[in-house]
Amino acid sequence: MRYRLTFIAGLALGYVLGTKAGRERYEQLKKSARQVAQNPAVRNTAESAAQQGRQFAGKAYHAVSEKVGEHMPESVTQRVHSLRGRHTNGNRPDDWGTSDT
Repeated sequence: MRYRLTFIAGLALGYVLGTKAGRERYEQLKKSARQVAQNPAVRNTAESAAQQGRQFAGKAYHAVSEKVGEHMPESVTQRVHSLRGRHTNGNRPDDWGTSDT
């Protein structure tokens, strides 16, 4: 009960402070977030993380498919094949049906 009360108090405090800050503060935070997102260092880091994630996902996909083999239901197999067959923006799809970015 104590944690629930703390959560509700924090929610109420956040609401009150958020409404007092108003639209101007919201726009300021939005502008700052956009500047951070457009920073080349941040973009490079995000791209590297996405590439590593795709590599790990591909390894996991192959490891699971070797273990599962033919035990997969036909409906799941068809869905995976349809996802792998899609091409978005002319990019080569990876093992999960998404494009390399």
